Amino acid sequence: MLEKNFDFAEAEKRIYKDWEASGAFKPAGEGEPFTIVIPPPNVTGSLHMGHALNNTLQDVLCRFERMRGRRVLWQPGTDHAGIATQMVVERQMMERQEPKRTEIGREAFVRKVWDWRHESGGQIINQLKRLGATCDWSRERFTMGEHGGGENGEADDQMVKAVMKVFVDLYNEGLIYRDKRLVNWDPKFETAISDLEVENIETDGHFWHFKYPLAGGETYEYVEKDEDGNVTLTETRDYISIATTRPETMLGDGAVAVHPSDERYKPLIGKLCEIPVGPKEHRRLIPIITDDYPDPDFGSGAVKITGGHDFNDYQVAKRANIPMYRLMDWQAAMRADGAPYAEEAAKAKALVEAGDAPDANYVDSINLVPDEYRGLDRFEARKRVVADIDAEGLMITVEDKKIMQPFGDRSGVVIEPMLTDQWFADAETLAKPAIEAVEKGDTKFVPENWAKTYFQWMRNIQPWCISRQLWWGHRIPAWYGPELVDGAPDYSTEKIFVAQSQFEAAEKAKEYYGCEPYLAADTGDYLQQTLLRNETGRTGNPIAIYQDEDVLDTWFSSGLWPFSTLGWPDASPPPFMGEVSAEPTEGVSAPKEPPSALRATSPASGGREGASLLDQHYPNSVLVTAHDIIFFWVARMMMQGIHFMGDVPFKDVYIHALVLDEKGQKMSKSKGNVIDPLVLIDKFGADALRFTLAAQAAQGRNIRLSEQRVEGYRNFATKLWNAARFAQMNDVKPEAGFDPAAASLTLNQWIIHEANECAAAVTRELEAYRFNDAAGAIYRFTWNVFCDWFLELAKPVFQGVDEAAKKETRAAGAFALGHILKLLHPFMPFVSEELWRELGYEGALITTAWPQANAKLENAAAAKDMQWAIDLITSIRSVRQEMNVPVAAKIPLLFIGGGDAATAQLKTHDDVLKRLARLSDISTADAAPKGAVQIVHGDGVAALPVADFIDLDAEKARLAKEQAKAEKEIATIDKKLANKKFVERAPAEVVEEQKTRRTGYEAELEKLNAALARLKDL
Repeated sequence: MLEKNFDFAEAEKRIYKDWEASGAFKPAGEGEPFTIVIPPPNVTGSLHMGHALNNTLQDVLCRFERMRGRRVLWQPGTDHAGIATQMVVERQMMERQEPKRTEIGREAFVRKVWDWRHESGGQIINQLKRLGATCDWSRERFTMGEHGGGENGEADDQMVKAVMKVFVDLYNEGLIYRDKRLVNWDPKFETAISDLEVENIETDGHFWHFKYPLAGGETYEYVEKDEDGNVTLTETRDYISIATTRPETMLGDGAVAVHPSDERYKPLIGKLCEIPVGPKEHRRLIPIITDDYPDPDFGSGAVKITGGHDFNDYQVAKRANIPMYRLMDWQAAMRADGAPYAEEAAKAKALVEAGDAPDANYVDSINLVPDEYRGLDRFEARKRVVADIDAEGLMITVEDKKIMQPFGDRSGVVIEPMLTDQWFADAETLAKPAIEAVEKGDTKFVPENWAKTYFQWMRNIQPWCISRQLWWGHRIPAWYGPELVDGAPDYSTEKIFVAQSQFEAAEKAKEYYGCEPYLAADTGDYLQQTLLRNETGRTGNPIAIYQDEDVLDTWFSSGLWPFSTLGWPDASPPPFMGEVSAEPTEGVSAPKEPPSALRATSPASGGREGASLLDQHYPNSVLVTAHDIIFFWVARMMMQGIHFMGDVPFKDVYIHALVLDEKGQKMSKSKGNVIDPLVLIDKFGADALRFTLAAQAAQGRNIRLSEQRVEGYRNFATKLWNAARFAQMNDVKPEAGFDPAAASLTLNQWIIHEANECAAAVTRELEAYRFNDAAGAIYRFTWNVFCDWFLELAKPVFQGVDEAAKKETRAAGAFALGHILKLLHPFMPFVSEELWRELGYEGALITTAWPQANAKLENAAAAKDMQWAIDLITSIRSVRQEMNVPVAAKIPLLFIGGGDAATAQLKTHDDVLKRLARLSDISTADAAPKGAVQIVHGDGVAALPVADFIDLDAEKARLAKEQAKAEKEIATIDKKLANKKFVERAPAEVVEEQKTRRTGYEAELEKLNAALARLKDL
């Protein structure tokens, strides 16, 4: 017998352990493959609500397809998360008062990170298990592999091999290169970071307006006009006005740009102006140029171009061949290197006078920071620059202004656009086939509007910076040594050896130099060996080479996730024989054929004996992810998957919405509105949280989450549990040999029909990724049909003496309840599995066949007949409530019209109508009596003489009072919403709340008006 309550805390652990032990999560059977790769969470991460939604939806799909007989692989794993992990370990070292990373050296620090990873990393995996995720954990992967480097620096882990091979192949194809470009620079971590790791925050700032004097004291007539062309200002100026939020970057200006259509500055185009800061005698002159970038209506319309410290300026500088000067060091302090300012300014002047395209490395060597500002923090330098310009009378004005400032999401410091040497991938070339694949429909976005976002970014894609200045990550497989010039090493230039391992790099260097190279431990060792060689001559120490100290962007390795996790690039991943082995075959060399050859023998569908895991499960079936990483992850998987596998990585990309708080705000620690999914699981169970998220996962609509919603779906599970207990007490259990198509009672034909309809609806909606509609369908059938009506309507049968009717109704109830448990399982796996076992159904629910819609079970006549009775009972109950008829009062029902069919239905459902609508008598009549409320029902009218059961005057007064209250509330809300200031200034969630309240009062008023109208008729 079922316990009174479902103990989810105990059951979830027990049931999950049983599932995992049974091997239910592994691909099995001969069905068509269904594959999802989990978006790998950071190894440092903890389950947040975004993870909970993302993995709930993936698990719903996997359980659904597993029950449909497909060979499901949900590939799990975690991301090594370069900055985040390095930061965690460094913080731990600091707390333990251990030596710093830089004091113990790279090799020792990386060992510490690996130790942390094996001891503490990956807690999120256990948290995903608490959510009920059915990943094949035996195949868990880590983007850094698990074994690190082997002898001679060779990667001995397949995941590492994949990364190294991709880098080397792309380099050899000319699609990876080293260049000096502008990147997001984090001064705290001293590394380039991606746009995703930059958080733009509105802060209080200033907009300074400065005069840039024209060269030689030249003047011009400055004229401003209004929209109609009327002159509003004319004055003679010897300067051009510039506005900036970062005065310290003025020191690196290369030009001033104006829009070609801006009439105000046409006399100045091609002339020179002076940067108003620094020693007067050495101030630089820069050209005034035209470009489409400046907005004539913003600020003064003239823009200073600092290509080395602003992304927009960088593009202008590239177009105009303007030198781009770096003003700061890696900590974002003003540079203190190089010759005195006078000498450095002379170099810059010579560049301008030469007019040739400047060499980027030479320009980078020039330090244009005046001596008095060198070594200052950038913000201190800003204060000094402003003060000095103001003292000279060249500051026009300063505005207080809200500005958007980029902050490192982990460091919390202001990000500095910085011109640095980095490794880049030719994203434009790689993007072309990835764009075409979506255009042709090889990969589809759901909802499809996200394809526009994808195209917009891909068609305007920039080179992808793939290097990071960290110690934790895939170290870039490039080694440097001197170029040979006339047979002798020239240490002023570098030769790059790109190879998959240290051993292979040494072989390439040996072939190039004609001797065994010395493998330097780091750049310091390399410099030392170089000095020794120069001192001893060519016959002394061998030529040294050293490995690039940068690591690859985390997204580089995660971009290979759909195929690297399946065994690529090994030529023979483990054979698939109905079950997946835990680890790929090691030690198999990569294929020599082009990437497309890997797909040449792939089966069109599953079931081929001995086919590799890669062949079986690539392309993946669907990717479930959030919109904010379409650029950073989805696009890169598309580019790399097509390039190396010759096919798209997944057929569908489902983009889910964001999880917001109940007021519609993004969750953040600073706001204090973060909802912890683990807390909700502890309080209400995993099933309740899962169903809440799925039920609200409408395509294109964000989720507003509240604890009350989760509690509500916990109550839904309780409702089902109590219904199952009632069914069990009435001996409702699976009946061997029961044929649902042969049911004879209308009640049973109806519930079987409804169960069949629900199966069709849930299947249809899940196939279309309409999770909310699928959840809504099973919720309505469970609560509104089975619990509220079938069990109530079946009570007389259970309590009656007709044994044949009892037997059939029990079997029909068990059939319907079995359908509920199967259809509910992807959403609420724990309670459904527990009930499946306890109620005597066969096998484990997780591997039970999904219910298929069956035309033989359709019975429109039975559905129509039962719905007639249900709708009549519902209408009578509604009237009783509106008219305030006492609950205990039994009132008569007179039915007018409807013919013989209505008379027959009244007779068939007589007992049910009387019991559930609390009727004293049911009869037919030619007309409604005086004092009766009339309800149109079907082809007839149901009349309820309620006048004798209520105080009409008191009821009219009560309803009128409620009506006036609702009207007043609506008027108050309308007044607020009509106030433009309120709508513009109030938080969006407050405005939305007022609109929601108004909708509620409107609905209430509609009911009150209907009730008053009925009373008037009486």
